[in-house]
Amino acid sequence: MAELLELDVVERNVAYYSGLLCWVGCHTDAYEQAKWFGDDIAAKRDSFRYDQGKPTQALAYAWRSVGAGQAPLAKARLWATLPLAARQHALVDLRNHWLAADELTHRLGLGDDVRQSLKESFERWDGKGAGGISGDEVRLTSRLVILADVVTAFYTSGGLDAAVTVARQRAGTHFDPDLVDLFCRHAGELMAGLDQASSWEEVLAAEPSLSRTLAEPELDEALRAMGDFADIKSPFTIGHSASVAGLTWAASAALEQPDEERVAVRRAAWVHDIGRLGVPNSIWDKPGPLNQSETERVHLHPYLTERMLAGTPALARLGAIAVQHHERLDGSGYPRGLTGAATTLSGRILASADTFATMTEPRPHRPAMSGTEAAALLRQKVSAGQLDADATGAVLEAAGHRAPRRREWPAGLTAREVEVLRLLALGLSNKQIADQLTISHKTAGSHVEHIYTKTGVRNRAGVALFAMKHALMNDY
Repeated sequence: MAELLELDVVERNVAYYSGLLCWVGCHTDAYEQAKWFGDDIAAKRDSFRYDQGKPTQALAYAWRSVGAGQAPLAKARLWATLPLAARQHALVDLRNHWLAADELTHRLGLGDDVRQSLKESFERWDGKGAGGISGDEVRLTSRLVILADVVTAFYTSGGLDAAVTVARQRAGTHFDPDLVDLFCRHAGELMAGLDQASSWEEVLAAEPSLSRTLAEPELDEALRAMGDFADIKSPFTIGHSASVAGLTWAASAALEQPDEERVAVRRAAWVHDIGRLGVPNSIWDKPGPLNQSETERVHLHPYLTERMLAGTPALARLGAIAVQHHERLDGSGYPRGLTGAATTLSGRILASADTFATMTEPRPHRPAMSGTEAAALLRQKVSAGQLDADATGAVLEAAGHRAPRRREWPAGLTAREVEVLRLLALGLSNKQIADQLTISHKTAGSHVEHIYTKTGVRNRAGVALFAMKHALMNDY
């Protein structure tokens, strides 16, 4: 559409990257979405069917989605607290989606034009969007993304007629009417081939400017950003991939791996959990035991990581390492149940590092273990023939040489406020924070208000983004 409008190469480039990154942050409040909607992935899919700018349709979506799959009494309780949650931005906050996309765009060095276009991609023609601007106040590249976002979803589910119909229905409200006219005149050619399997070669070929090549440090930062953004899907995994990468880097050095392999295993560690995005938070954040179906979906996530990375030849090798992070030498791991000879040293290092980091982080069904407790359990797994002895020893050595606790915290936070922030990012209430830190409810509330003021955020998802950006969730 940018080409049909004869936009210059700069604006076409902005439209291209805005389209790629617009919804990269949609999982930042998946924790909240799972609380209200159950399956956060299904809730996102269903949201396209409703025009959220119309109260009746927004209510219809809420009626269909809030408490989905729950018993009538539990659903009624959710509805009773829905108005307060909406006022406190504890349901779905598009501002967090934009902030996440903005942070990633900044880390990838894509420029202020793309960042501004992304910000306005959450607006509407009628002014009922996230920021309240309307009509031509919204950048043209953003208006293109707003339209393309919805019509491609309808095309995927209902074909060309469905895409054209929704465009016409929302012209002048959700969408720029002139862009709708342009789309409808050329819909057949614009949508041709979108129902076929996507190819990264085609995506790269569509870039308006010359394809950008990342230098080695830029690639590292891009992969770190990918891992960080996968981790914020759940408050229990914020900072996890960075921790695993730090452990693998040190362990790989201790085992005297070649420099090229050290780089590869650290890069694989940064992105080893991106497949978690394909599993709903109703599973990841479940406080009780998983049933068989849920367990099978969890076991799928390393495979999803591998498939995501295999789509780009330069990253396929990282996927081959990352997929091994839940394999065990005795064949009891997943997704493939590989035994010792079928795993690589890099894969074994990653498995030990992931296991240690996971044990020392809280999970919905248990508190975080101490480093001593985790080390003892890892040694038991070595004795049981599950983890490699050399890899595990190197990881434990790396974990035993942690950096000193930082005394200078970002945004003027105190050490106590950082403790509170970590619990807040995990979704704990003020009362739960007070109980865990053995302080009064009033003091906990005061700390939370200070955190919101200092960081400039206003809810758990915003705190999670801040914690991710400044690596505040752990000490190693």
